[in-house]
Amino acid sequence: MSNLSDSRSWKALWEHYQSFGRVFSGKDYKLEAAGISFDFSSHFITEETIALFLGLLEELRLKEKISDMFTGKKINMTEGRAALHTALRSREDEILVEGENVMREVRRTLARMRRVAVAVRGGSWQGKAGKPIRNIVNIGIGGSDLGPVMATEALKAYSSRELAIRFIANIDPAAFIEGVSGLDPEETLFLVASKSFTTTETLKNADAAKNWVSGDISKHFIALTADVAKAREFGVHESNILPLWDWVSGRYSMMGAIGLPIMIAIGPEYFDEMLAGAREVDEHFRSAEFGNNIPAMMAVLGVWYNNFFEAETHLVLPYSQYLHRFPAYLQQLVMESSGKPAAHQTGEIVWGEPGTNAQHSFMQLLHQGTKLVPVDFVGFENAIEDVNDHHKILMANMKAQREALKKNGQPSSSLVLERLTPKALGSLIALYEHKVFVEGIVWGINSFDQPGVELGKKLSRNILKTDTGF
Repeated sequence: MSNLSDSRSWKALWEHYQSFGRVFSGKDYKLEAAGISFDFSSHFITEETIALFLGLLEELRLKEKISDMFTGKKINMTEGRAALHTALRSREDEILVEGENVMREVRRTLARMRRVAVAVRGGSWQGKAGKPIRNIVNIGIGGSDLGPVMATEALKAYSSRELAIRFIANIDPAAFIEGVSGLDPEETLFLVASKSFTTTETLKNADAAKNWVSGDISKHFIALTADVAKAREFGVHESNILPLWDWVSGRYSMMGAIGLPIMIAIGPEYFDEMLAGAREVDEHFRSAEFGNNIPAMMAVLGVWYNNFFEAETHLVLPYSQYLHRFPAYLQQLVMESSGKPAAHQTGEIVWGEPGTNAQHSFMQLLHQGTKLVPVDFVGFENAIEDVNDHHKILMANMKAQREALKKNGQPSSSLVLERLTPKALGSLIALYEHKVFVEGIVWGINSFDQPGVELGKKLSRNILKTDTGF
């Protein structure tokens, strides 16, 4: 439904909002699922607010649209494709896309990823000079970079410390120079990640890497792409090309071949745990009634503040140093998915930094400033490994910040998990993926394309053909 003003439930929500004050409900709103405790008590909502939104989701046939996504229907309308990232962690035997069972290829690709990860981690993958590969450099941008960067940082405590895992994304030459600084070409494996194998930044950096390795590159390059022919033309041996599929959008792809640097870093067993965490949230999202459905309620709150209270931004505060790249990952997931035209406001400007660092930088604006900024706090009951009583202090600060924000009339939610494990990370990723999906259904937009990004690429290519400088 692209015009929400035609919706009976939307009109009822506006009538409700117009008689509504910025007053916290005073009720305890909490949901538990998939190892996640979601507390959304500190919000300007009542039972009536929730009931009206549940009516809206019913009117929009959300349950049917969730089923369409999980079963491979073409919900990516503008590109005529399925959006089947959930298949990357599914245990189903058969999911059909245009009559083909995609699960066979998903499992085949995961098996190939495992063989690469085991070979690299065990030292049997050797470069052209017979030296074991000890350095992994991922070359990609956008969805081929932000998810893997975030996850390898988040799970660093589970990673092999004998391997150097680096990422090169920017076309700025400094990115390549620093990305290979101090590495031995004979001990370095490049992962070139590009669905089309035409992304300018990625291919220019890959060309630089090819020159840096020099000579035979067959043991030093793996391609992650949907275009096998272009990867072969570049010089990657066909046995070192792992597939990407048009039914998975780039920013949703880290649990497939794009996740190879993650699997190499943490090992196949921990990678499987990450898939299991995402799968558990998938099952919750698919089966739970919307009033007890964490992603659905997160989306309801997002729409409530974005469209009714006209909040321009949404702050995500992970109280975990390991999650310091999580807000950047969410920026692409949310803003590339939801920044689409409609007759009403869409999308949220997402930002954030880890706590407690944020408390010593921008939190003053939220505590005593005039802007309305809804906040998600993400925390963990226990540390992976504690130092003195650091973690206790960290979590005390998170609780204190929620209380202080409430005193200034700032709404917030908390997502608390037991510990930052691979499974917990998978759960968090799936949680926000599904939140974005529900918001897209409400706004009547396609959450799985990015035409604005494609336009920018086209204009850049045209400028390069004619540009004579500034």
